[in-house]
Amino acid sequence: MLIDTHCHLDAPEFAADRAAVADAAREAGVAAIVIPAIAPMNFDTVRTLATQVQGGAYALGIHPLFVSEVQDDAIDVLRTAVRAAMDDPRFVAIGEIGLDLFVKAIASGEALARQERFLAAQLRIAAEFDLPVLLHVRRSQDLVYKHVRQVPVAGGIAHAFNGSEQQADRFLAQGLALGVGGAMTFTRALQIRRHAERVGLEHLVLETDAPDIPPAWLDGARPRNAPGEVAGIAQALAELRGDTVETVVRATGETACRQLPRLASLLQQGQG
Repeated sequence: MLIDTHCHLDAPEFAADRAAVADAAREAGVAAIVIPAIAPMNFDTVRTLATQVQGGAYALGIHPLFVSEVQDDAIDVLRTAVRAAMDDPRFVAIGEIGLDLFVKAIASGEALARQERFLAAQLRIAAEFDLPVLLHVRRSQDLVYKHVRQVPVAGGIAHAFNGSEQQADRFLAQGLALGVGGAMTFTRALQIRRHAERVGLEHLVLETDAPDIPPAWLDGARPRNAPGEVAGIAQALAELRGDTVETVVRATGETACRQLPRLASLLQQGQG
């Protein structure tokens, strides 16, 4: 089953043609699209959008890049929203959460400490409700791993993983899968391609992070990625590994459903 486990379909880049983008993904064979939130301001948006997209599902969380923009009570707002969403079959995870050490303005001092406090609190919410997580780990693999070890969660996905082999194995040992997306399609992305080739498909899921991280075949100065591109990512992964596309689609779909059990239930019930 072809699944895009990470797509910001609510982004303004899709404002003009969001329905057409979702339809194109369906025509490309995409059975499900997981839409993560970034802050309380878009909780209602991703929830509503998931109901409007065939195969739509959503996650609720506070993205590390938005931690500095929310009030301290945002964690309480998240917990309340999660509690209310537990009866919604389209709600599948806590995310997007994590740490970002790429943006220098928030990579040290109180800004980083605040990121860590929010990550720890959100991991506790995930553990409280027995939910998987969608983790943002940009240049922060070791620090995120430290928090995940301290607050074990019910699986999930390390989104756009680009760490070392040792770091990858640590995340896998915690029961997490690695997200493989457009970056893997560039031949210069040696580390990501090594993970994609080495790690078993039972530990990999497909994602686009649309509209960001476009694959190599999209032209233009600022190409817009889209969920339908996950089909090409599956093809590229199959070629890299020497597998058939059918094998990659089936195995990564099974991994996604195993890591996101509520998504599996949604699809099994034909509610996608």
